[in-house]
Amino acid sequence: MELQYWIWIAVGLSFSLYIGIAIWSRAGSTKEFYVAGGGVHPIANGMATAADWMSAASFISMAGIISFGGYDGSVYLMGWTGGYVLLALLLAPYLRKFGKFTVPDFIGDRYYSNTARSVAVFCALIVSFTYIAGQMRGVGVVFSRYLEVDIVTGVLIGMGIVLFYAVLGGMKGITYTQVAQYCVLIFAFMVPAIYISFLVTGNVIPQLGFGSSGADGVYLLDKLDGLHRELGFHEYTSGSKSMLDVFCITMALMVGTAGLPHVIVRFFTVKKVSDARKSAGWALLFIAILYTTAPAIAVFSRTNLIETVSNQPYEDMPEWFDKWETTGLLGFTDKNEDGLIQYTAEPTTNELTVDADIMVLANPEIAQLPNWVIALLAAGALAAALSTAAGLLLVISSAVSHDLLKKMVMPNISDKGELIAARIAATGAVCLAGYFGINPPGFVAATVALAFGLAASSFFPAILLGIFSKRINKEGAISGMLVGVTLMLFYMLKFKFGWFGGGTKADWWFGISPEGFGSIAMIANFVVTLIISSKTPAPSKDIQELVANIRKP
Repeated sequence: MELQYWIWIAVGLSFSLYIGIAIWSRAGSTKEFYVAGGGVHPIANGMATAADWMSAASFISMAGIISFGGYDGSVYLMGWTGGYVLLALLLAPYLRKFGKFTVPDFIGDRYYSNTARSVAVFCALIVSFTYIAGQMRGVGVVFSRYLEVDIVTGVLIGMGIVLFYAVLGGMKGITYTQVAQYCVLIFAFMVPAIYISFLVTGNVIPQLGFGSSGADGVYLLDKLDGLHRELGFHEYTSGSKSMLDVFCITMALMVGTAGLPHVIVRFFTVKKVSDARKSAGWALLFIAILYTTAPAIAVFSRTNLIETVSNQPYEDMPEWFDKWETTGLLGFTDKNEDGLIQYTAEPTTNELTVDADIMVLANPEIAQLPNWVIALLAAGALAAALSTAAGLLLVISSAVSHDLLKKMVMPNISDKGELIAARIAATGAVCLAGYFGINPPGFVAATVALAFGLAASSFFPAILLGIFSKRINKEGAISGMLVGVTLMLFYMLKFKFGWFGGGTKADWWFGISPEGFGSIAMIANFVVTLIISSKTPAPSKDIQELVANIRKP
């Protein structure tokens, strides 16, 4: 059967499943809309959390970044995985004990201030919109290649699907849809990896295969290092980033993970605090399956690309090359007009441009796997992007309808009125997210990495200190969040978007990239919060008892 038929079948069946679940589990109350009624089983919540967490950045971009950056790309593996452990141990159970729907709800009540709540809402919206832009971009990339439409049309189709089940089902619909999406995405990620690992190394376990030797007896990583040296790239197993930047990016991704509102809210959907801990453990297991496989896919795809394309006649390129060329994510410019594809590290002689986001998706085609495997991967990539986009939409809608409207503007609004407002907010949010998906600031993982920096600089200190310190007051928390997020926004806009005079890599402060600057902004948040809190009155006795109660038992 032709590839296009397989793709329509795989995508059509998976989308029908998501829509069916959304109709079956539609929300009838605000509690169902915000926290799925608070009765989700820990294993189901673990799967849903894993799907929520493993976005287009994890599925599409992470292995792509590692395939091009090699050792430098490992910061994403360390940061995102370590961050999830941090979240599971330090924050999730305590926030579940607190029993609120949203992160701004926790900050507003813990710091006894609507100003604190407003700042938290602003931060939640900034983080979520930055993050969701990456997801919509991922949807566009997948649609543009596999359904052979342009990226704009792909984003619009994705907007329509995610809007349907997010607006209809709320957290209840999203939770059970995400369970299905996890099953689709992990199967889609693992099957090509196992297939290629067996073909290349004879080992069916990808995690072991990429450290093994190929048919020629040479270890795969040694072979890739050699290919890199021949083409002028730095060795795959060595890094080019400074140790300080590697540390800062890893730290920003870790603490940003622990402050992501769309992941934190998942722990409000279980019955008890002990269930929050259990679901965190299950989610870590489900996440580890993909995260330990990504480096293997990176090595396989990078090796396959170089061997298939470098110094080969352009006119002899297989069909997959032409297909990806039409998307604009792969390009060849014959600078010396010899008809051969020169792929080198030197920009003046390099004739091939490859978007990092295509590496995972193109890998099965480069390796000439069966069409059904390629179709399965397309369905999995869409599942990854849509699952996270839905979670983020819920954060945005609840921030507007619950934290702004219900808690501040219209405290007497009815349950039904709040539900309508949440759905309207989600509709507006998906339209804005679609715009950012069509006009993103960078490839998917780079866009998402900025969201982590924003979460690290704003939420993490306020949540951590709010749980573990009775002395932190509203003045300190508000000042810290404002300083942290403002500093991060300034740095991001200056070096990513060219605002405030712009700047190049040589102008980075202390040599730290925008993706890693969230660590510096987070430290500034901590320092400001602690200093201001020490110079202003302590919280009331009621608030201090509330903090003590969060940590019992």
